Amino acid sequence: MKKWWHNKVAYQIYPKSFCDTNADGIGDLKGIISKLDYLKDLGIDIIWLSPIYCSPMVDQGYDISDYYNIDPSFGTMDDMETLLEEAKKRNMYIIMDLVVNHCSDKHEWFKKALEDPDGEYGKYFYIREGKGDNPPCNWRSYFGGSVWEKIPNTNKYYFHSFAKEQPDLNWENPKVKEEIYKMINWWLDKGLAGFRIDAIINIKKDLSFQDFEADGEDGLCDISKMLNKAQGIGDMLKELKRETFDKYDAFTVGEVFNAKEGELGKFIGEDGYFSSIFDFDMEVLGQEQSNRWYLNKEFTTNELREVIFKSQLEALGIGFKANIIENNDEPRGVSRYIKAGECNDTSKKALAITEVMRRGIPFIYQGEEIGMTNNNLDSIDKFNDISTIENYDRAIKEGFSKEEALKLVNKFSRDNGRTPFQWNDSINAGFTEGTPWLGVNKNYKEINVESQLNDKNSVLSFHKELIKLRKSEEYSEAIVYGDFIPDLENYDNVISFYRKGKDKNLMVIINYQNKKQMIDFEEKYKMLINNYGYVEIDNNKLMLEPYQGIVVEIL
Repeated sequence: MKKWWHNKVAYQIYPKSFCDTNADGIGDLKGIISKLDYLKDLGIDIIWLSPIYCSPMVDQGYDISDYYNIDPSFGTMDDMETLLEEAKKRNMYIIMDLVVNHCSDKHEWFKKALEDPDGEYGKYFYIREGKGDNPPCNWRSYFGGSVWEKIPNTNKYYFHSFAKEQPDLNWENPKVKEEIYKMINWWLDKGLAGFRIDAIINIKKDLSFQDFEADGEDGLCDISKMLNKAQGIGDMLKELKRETFDKYDAFTVGEVFNAKEGELGKFIGEDGYFSSIFDFDMEVLGQEQSNRWYLNKEFTTNELREVIFKSQLEALGIGFKANIIENNDEPRGVSRYIKAGECNDTSKKALAITEVMRRGIPFIYQGEEIGMTNNNLDSIDKFNDISTIENYDRAIKEGFSKEEALKLVNKFSRDNGRTPFQWNDSINAGFTEGTPWLGVNKNYKEINVESQLNDKNSVLSFHKELIKLRKSEEYSEAIVYGDFIPDLENYDNVISFYRKGKDKNLMVIINYQNKKQMIDFEEKYKMLINNYGYVEIDNNKLMLEPYQGIVVEIL
């Protein structure tokens, strides 16, 4: 069944770093409103806002202290309502982050829980007695250290999957669910089109709170071991959908890392829990399994191709994944998926083809459309991200020198994707007239919107070209609904596939390496997309330049 969101292109805004209008160094809602026309011109339909709720900002807004209000650093509820109105005028949709696995330790519920851990609000959280002088079990939080934090003057502990300032909400408690559903419907009533749903698999715990075998020198085990054992997440997600999203035909995209093998249809099928889930298969490529991301491994183009093809084929006949190259929790895609020394406008365009031409909903992250890169910092003191600092400290404890640890975290830090948006080559990249909350990338004079807007060969113009093709009346059906058929897998470092629709058959061929590649090619074709100004074909041989990517219609 066709849905209103199937043919849309989405864009993630990290509000703190997008556009600052009051010179306090922090992006705001008025800044987003001022750039709606830029996004419309790019071809964006759906805008996802990272958290803008009231928050102490321990984890950049993913620690929410009031779900019903806007944090003053971003503006007011009036600003939010204006954003919804202005987006609607442009036939654009706004979705927000839904963070309901946990809240902030400054939320009223948790304050009351600490006052009386055995009382009504204590049951809004997971509070358990310690084992003697030890926490209830040996699970490790995503940010390092135990998932348990001791409540002062007691032998009771509260559970937190992330930072200790982010206590997990108890989804086994009907009152908690009722409060969450009420809040979600309140936002949907305001005109929100839906939600990106954060860490949602974590809401179901293994309530035995048993120890698992340690996987690190800290004597703890990765929390994923518990999630693999927990049963019953499906019932929770069905109820969530029934009580909220279904009533509004809302667009929902889940952050799902831990779906069990063969269960994709439960998440994004015809009656799936969500409209879509993010395709993280590229993201976890080379990833170290015990949450020590500073140990992430390098990978080859063939391995990259393999995970793209596997993920695409898995979703065929089931539903639509949300395709991403990067987000606010990741380094910049061009710095991760293009080999060091080979990152340039041509290779950036080749990478863009892999995202927009896949089957699914493209989610472009702010700055991706102009090819923003990682930011190489010379001191750990210049980082803001708590996960980066924890990984740096952990790397040093495990034997790396300070120089080695700094190099490792520079490559994978979440702060890479959080540097201020590069609008122009003026001071602070045009992001703010004040002092930015996080340092601007040093290359902003070379990489910025203003320099690319009127350059038909820019990375920005290439993204517009791809999105225009995706939405074109002639080819949209094939790109949105068509089959995904891998091809040319016998060639190393070539990513090629067909997008075959009812009436049109498109072929994508990308020479994803820094040397020429000759390919047998006997098809009659019409060129649609080419990141070079030419293509060499001779005697049924296609000679592709380094990182040349083409999209053709097979005639």
